[in-house]
Amino acid sequence: MADVGTTGVVFREPLIFERSRPGREGLRLPEAGVPATTDDRAGPDIPAVWRRTAPPRLPEVSEADVVRHFVRLSQWNFCVDSAMYPLGSCTMKYNPKVNEWAARLPGFARLHPRTPEHLAQGALELMWDLERRLCGICGFTRMTLQPSAGAQGELTGMLMVRAYHVDRGNPRKKVLIPDTAHGTNPASCALAGYSTVPVPSGPDGLVDPAAVAKLMDEDVAAIMVTNPNTLGLFETHIAEVAEIVHGKDGLLYGDGANLNALLGIARPGDFGVDVMQLNLHKTFSTPHGGGGPGSGPVGVGAKLEPYLPVPMVERNADGTFRLAADRPKSIGRMRSFYGNFGVLVRAYAYLLGHGPEDVRRIAELAILNANYLLARLRGTFHVAQDRHCMHECVLSDRDLHKETGISTMDVAKGLLDRGFHPPTVYFPLVVKGALMIEPTETESPETLDEFVAALEDIVAQAKTAPDELHHAPHHTRIGRADETRAARTPVLRYRFHE
Repeated sequence: MADVGTTGVVFREPLIFERSRPGREGLRLPEAGVPATTDDRAGPDIPAVWRRTAPPRLPEVSEADVVRHFVRLSQWNFCVDSAMYPLGSCTMKYNPKVNEWAARLPGFARLHPRTPEHLAQGALELMWDLERRLCGICGFTRMTLQPSAGAQGELTGMLMVRAYHVDRGNPRKKVLIPDTAHGTNPASCALAGYSTVPVPSGPDGLVDPAAVAKLMDEDVAAIMVTNPNTLGLFETHIAEVAEIVHGKDGLLYGDGANLNALLGIARPGDFGVDVMQLNLHKTFSTPHGGGGPGSGPVGVGAKLEPYLPVPMVERNADGTFRLAADRPKSIGRMRSFYGNFGVLVRAYAYLLGHGPEDVRRIAELAILNANYLLARLRGTFHVAQDRHCMHECVLSDRDLHKETGISTMDVAKGLLDRGFHPPTVYFPLVVKGALMIEPTETESPETLDEFVAALEDIVAQAKTAPDELHHAPHHTRIGRADETRAARTPVLRYRFHE
């Protein structure tokens, strides 16, 4: 591959605390305008033990120092605005800038969450209409927009599952989880008070209805199915699985993180899913990564609708909107206020910009791109399930490692030297040495060809200079990090040295 390791200007960037100088400032705030008080009987109801006795120690820097510091840090990073970011199951698609413009409109961006309902009608209408559009795409009757992320959406869904069974006088203890499900599913079940039972997939990489029938009994509250699953395959037996679970009054939870492959093609509610979280910060192109912002709305069918979190946006007879909390069977509130509103605005702009026809086109192109990569790479890497995939394909290092000693991690680090963020590695766990690649619909054929060329170049290097790959990356700001030590002994705060 030409120009491997081309390096731009990269400056050393010290910690912001190391740039600090006593007395330096970049902003002067006006006087508070209210008298200071030390009287415990006045002011906010904050106990004295919780009040700061001294201001926090923050770096003292100028505005120019702050701006340059964070801009330089951003230039160290890979991001979807600078290159392809093919994280499997994370749908790191390009985010149209019109979404950012919409979210920054003053009427949205400056709206305080305590604004009275009669002054927030535009925001309430946006949420009301967004809910209906998402329900239409997914085949559900109602949806809460409250959860802050996909994992919190999973917990919300499982708490509604628990409320459903408790309400029927039949609390249950177990949840079935296929081995091709997302890794957060067992944790969400545990937080909701359930034990988990693994369901082995069949040789075709799909949930086996016979295995579900064998495990399904009156103590199983639900099965959590990721569809398409983490092998990038559509669960073709999903309707049969739903029938088995519903036959014992269980519920089918659908993990909607891979919804990008189904948009406009199939509706989860139509093939038996009772409850599902979807990730607006993935499928509907809001910025993703770095811990936020996120949004994980949860859609339900009629039987779970009474248990939705409060408040819900309702439309009055006169066409105005209100936040309604009159739901006696609700699981309650899952977070402060009404969700990450800026994320909702971005997703709404994304849907309005595409329209019903283009929503299906999103999924079709995502599937086409993933199968194009599979076709180009099946002769270079071992393929876990060598047949048509959905939105992502899963390769492995099996043959490469046997021949050259080069591992999946070496391949990932080699991609960094070639200008691409690596795909998801070592997941799903059912594939040893997995490379899970999701190109999304936003990448052009030229970019996909460049990505293939980079992987082919890595394989060629593995056969001629494997030691270089063992120590890659060589051209990034920081070389190969000790990831084990970083995970086990992280340093998460700055310690002042007097």
